[in-house]
Amino acid sequence: MSLAAFLPFVGPIIEKLVGLIPDPEARAKAQAEAMDRLLSVASQADQAQLEVNKAEAQSNSVFVAGWRPAIGWVCAAALAYQYIGRPVATGVFDLLGIHHAPVLIGLDDNLWQLMLAMLGMGGLRTFEKIRGAAGR
Repeated sequence: MSLAAFLPFVGPIIEKLVGLIPDPEARAKAQAEAMDRLLSVASQADQAQLEVNKAEAQSNSVFVAGWRPAIGWVCAAALAYQYIGRPVATGVFDLLGIHHAPVLIGLDDNLWQLMLAMLGMGGLRTFEKIRGAAGR
């Protein structure tokens, strides 16, 4: 998990601690410095993870470079089953009058969470974008 995911939780803590500084100018400066440092640390952690991802992708071993594509294909197959295969099979059973056909089990929303996380659409950078630090 990215360190940036913890920024929404750490931000209020920093604000409360900085709120103890009596001078408004010093408080604003300390808050800005703390948030900038926190964003810098999160950015460094993300950069380090990107380097690990690059090294994994360049590996010749299927166990190192192949686990992400494998999970992606499993996710794609599960989505195809859930939204194409299962409805089509149920419709065919109904058309053929097969009323004693087995009930096809549906998948839950955890599949969407996995897919969105894999595609980087989890919205974890929202805090950085709001603060204007997304380009760092």
